[in-house]
Amino acid sequence: MHEFLTNLAVYREAIRQTFYIVLISVSVGGLLGLGLGLMLYATRPGSLSANRPVFVLVNLLVNVVRPIPFVIFLTAIQPIMLHTIGTTIGTNAVTFALSLSAAFAVSRIIEQNLLTVDPGVIEAARAAGARPISILVTVLIPEALGPIILGYTFIFVAVVDMSAQAGLFGGGGLGDFAITYGSQRYNWPIVYITVATIVVIVQAGQFLGNWLARRALRR
Repeated sequence: MHEFLTNLAVYREAIRQTFYIVLISVSVGGLLGLGLGLMLYATRPGSLSANRPVFVLVNLLVNVVRPIPFVIFLTAIQPIMLHTIGTTIGTNAVTFALSLSAAFAVSRIIEQNLLTVDPGVIEAARAAGARPISILVTVLIPEALGPIILGYTFIFVAVVDMSAQAGLFGGGGLGDFAITYGSQRYNWPIVYITVATIVVIVQAGQFLGNWLARRALRR
């Protein structure tokens, strides 16, 4: 009975840590990625504020970082984490790394979705005297809002998946719970409960994202 209550308490804490990691990573990474994505779109040749050197630099950075597997990325940026947040392990370290990783993924999603907007809408805004920043914020983002929401939903699911890998680095959360209290102790029911919990979180996020995207597309 005592072991059950202990595991239950740790399980609840693991869920709390997972939400902490995921929500902060998606929020911070989403904002950083939005900025990078807008920069990629605006500075590409022939776009609103074409600047080839800036575009090439940002595009190269995104192309280099985005394909790196999260576990390797987390290892590679440990010197940066040590100088910025003072640690390379724990929940905050994993959240920091996930935020950066998510930002580069979001930036490409933002850029690709903005490129699908009808050029005629942009030309109409230009003809009306709108400035580039105004076109980005009041024309392009609203026009591509539905697909962008679906993109953020994809990032949410990916971050939940990557947060489970945080257990390998003592990052806490459900992944750490499954490893420490499940597989290492051959307590397979805990592993299966953890898997089921992650599936529920992912499905809830996917449902909410799909609902919000449908509302945006029906505007």
